[in-house]
Amino acid sequence: MGARETPQKTRSAATSDEAFLRALGERVRDARARRGMTRKILAHDSGVSERYLAQLETGQGNVSVLLLQRIAVAFDLPLTEFLRQETEQSVELALIGQFLRRLPARKLSVVRSQLMRDYGAAHTDRIKRIALIGLRGAGKSTLGSRLAKELEVPFIELDREVEREAGTSLSEIFLLYGQAGYRRYERRCLEKVVEKNERIVIAAGGSIVSEPGTYDLLLSTCRTVWLKAQPEEHMARVVAQGDTRPMTGNREAMEDLHRILRGRNALYGRADVTVDTAHKSIEQSLRQLRKVATA
Repeated sequence: MGARETPQKTRSAATSDEAFLRALGERVRDARARRGMTRKILAHDSGVSERYLAQLETGQGNVSVLLLQRIAVAFDLPLTEFLRQETEQSVELALIGQFLRRLPARKLSVVRSQLMRDYGAAHTDRIKRIALIGLRGAGKSTLGSRLAKELEVPFIELDREVEREAGTSLSEIFLLYGQAGYRRYERRCLEKVVEKNERIVIAAGGSIVSEPGTYDLLLSTCRTVWLKAQPEEHMARVVAQGDTRPMTGNREAMEDLHRILRGRNALYGRADVTVDTAHKSIEQSLRQLRKVATA
């Protein structure tokens, strides 16, 4: 006869299962926040119901591998991103991670700069291109166009390039091709813009930082500036522009916005410099941007 499980082992296994489902739900929720996707958008792109996604994100849904695969495809991420365990990391990545964690915070930017010099584009080429990143409402279009005019260089909004490449609006791109389709257009357009322009000011989409390959390309080919603002200011500016995507129909818009910012703060922080536009006029922000972008 096989050994019977003791009540203690059964409770331990149940606790372990609950912990795994909570961690899985948190990874899905974080991935959605980084991309600025509502559950409604994710449900549309993945074919998984909003109700099921809500259960999954709170650790209450015992998702099947097939449904999780649909969600991963909607995010354009590998399935292993949601099932990964720290012990699955490669030895080299683990050792690098341990080394970086032991460094003082002030040294991390030095290490990043060295890596950019060694493995990115040449520094002299990179600083001729200025890329503005940050959530919608930070002032990328307004400040970017003004800065480009002063520097006498082209100004390009990457999302407008995506629309021209696809021959349709962003909303139609998401409707027809989903998040993954938009990402492919975004990467292709960035490659073309960088190839054709030695000097330029680029306003990137707010979620570009959540696509590792595209963001690394931006960091390695442009001097990046994070335009930062308070969540309330982001929301007010976006509403003033008459554009509430991706908050439309979401009663918890402000809570989602805070979560998006929390999920992306570290990613935005990889920029070369930061310009805080909170409580500043356009002229004040422009002066600061001009100073750091041309230093």
